[in-house]
Amino acid sequence: MTPEAVILPRDLPLWRDALPYLDVRNNDAHTVVAYGLARMLLEQTPGADESVVLPAILLHDVGWKRIDPDLLLLAIGRNPTRKDLVRDHEVFGAEIARDILLRHRPEGVDIDAVLAIIDGHDTTREARSLNDAVVKDADKGWRATPHGMKTISGWYDTDILETVETLERVSNPHMLTPAGRAFAEGMCAAVRAEAQIDHYMRMKSDA
Repeated sequence: MTPEAVILPRDLPLWRDALPYLDVRNNDAHTVVAYGLARMLLEQTPGADESVVLPAILLHDVGWKRIDPDLLLLAIGRNPTRKDLVRDHEVFGAEIARDILLRHRPEGVDIDAVLAIIDGHDTTREARSLNDAVVKDADKGWRATPHGMKTISGWYDTDILETVETLERVSNPHMLTPAGRAFAEGMCAAVRAEAQIDHYMRMKSDA
């Protein structure tokens, strides 16, 4: 069975142009998963505009390409010392995204609205619009996906349950949409339960 394509045909030219900028910090795979998550959140968030949200999530992290890769974990680690780099990647990202969007001018896409979301998607915690909230939740919600948890655990050499504890304390409370919060909390609850499967299965032999 062939799976349904995650990225819409309208956005494929944007994706192809974005790829050379996404080969740092696992951003290429992160973007595919976040895009799929954004599509789900759009279905659960009446009033959000997919023609703004999807191009924005597809291009939101292209600016990391212009940041020194040796400094990345200083910007995003548990105790970041270079938060200025987070802002820098937004500014660079908006510049790169503008070039890509103007090159293709995808039909029905409000380019200025997309760029406004990219320019601030990490450094503004509160949602500036419903579309911004969905993009933020898709971006941060990636952390609670299987791919996100595995990637984060690899970055910091922690086990999955430690990652879950961090998400529940630091990330999940800042999800902005009901669907985003439910997704992140549900994924963390499922991973916690999965970690206890063997414990409960052993009770069959004790019965």
